Amino acid sequence: MDQNEKLELTILMPCLNEAETLEICIKKAKKSLEKNHINGEVLIADNGSTDGSQEIARRNGARVIDVPRKGYGSALIEGTKSALRKILYYG
Repeated sequence: MDQNEKLELTILMPCLNEAETLEICIKKAKKSLEKNHINGEVLIADNGSTDGSQEIARRNGARVIDVPRKGYGSALIEGTKSALRKILYYG
């Protein structure tokens, strides 16, 4: 069984130029997973950020998907499709 099969929860965060707050949000989400003994992932559905948000997310251990279609709803839809487990929306 690989690591992805052991995941219990995906925390989904839509993102568009969130460099100012993204790191703290990812850290809080990961801390919550750890505190509650949940094997989960943080998934960033990025809608074309140009401020370095993708790198910030990766540097903080989040998985990033690129969502080419603009809009908050598009980020949520594509993020949901890419989630590896049950979804907790955070945004």
